[in-house]
Amino acid sequence: MVRRDLWSFMVWLERNANRIGFACVPILAIGTIMALWWSPPDVHMGQDLRLMYIHVPTIWVAYLALTVTLGASLMLLWKRELRWDDLAVASAEIGVLLTTLAIVVGAIWGKLTWGVYWTWDPRLTTTAVLVIIFAGYLLLRALTEDSWVRARQSAVIAIIGFVDIPVVHFSVLWWRSLHQAPTFLRPNLGDPTMDDRMELTLIVNLVGFTLLYGFLLGRRLRLARLQRELETVKWDDIVPETSALEPVHAR
Repeated sequence: MVRRDLWSFMVWLERNANRIGFACVPILAIGTIMALWWSPPDVHMGQDLRLMYIHVPTIWVAYLALTVTLGASLMLLWKRELRWDDLAVASAEIGVLLTTLAIVVGAIWGKLTWGVYWTWDPRLTTTAVLVIIFAGYLLLRALTEDSWVRARQSAVIAIIGFVDIPVVHFSVLWWRSLHQAPTFLRPNLGDPTMDDRMELTLIVNLVGFTLLYGFLLGRRLRLARLQRELETVKWDDIVPETSALEPVHAR
């Protein structure tokens, strides 16, 4: 039942990707207006804090994307159905993109706050490791031709690589770090300490980026399905038999 429901959702997502894309545009527009003008500046970081409304949603949705990759990889190894590999790679590509964007925005924020674009802080280092792992995941896929070998190897790497995500999130609590502590998921730290307007602005942008992820995933799933269909087409169905291509000699 769960497998059927998940597959039905994937089909629905592919068919409704454009609708999701249209829905995310006004939400992201509202979130941008709120981030730039409605949300107040921070007491300590001032206007620089506005980068948070891009930085935090991108890394959160990257977590979501790579979690989907993990789930799809487990389903592949369990059910041995290549359609789960399609979902895994589609979500992994988006996850790598969003994680890279989070690092870039974080580097700009770090320059404004710490005076440097990069430092080997535990949060930054573990996030860079996460990008490297899943970039290797995508590279391995490009180097492997056999569909089943590629899918199984990729699934194992995705499962191992996912272990780094909780390390990234809790690194600021486990080690001494320049990076601020978690804003929402704050074990043993109590409720969020943000201004209500900041919190609402962050939530709106998080919803917008989540819908953007849904749009990108739906479009990428369609591409993956078309690629899978192309791989299953026999060569003889595309190219006529050799005898049919032989020239006709005049008698």
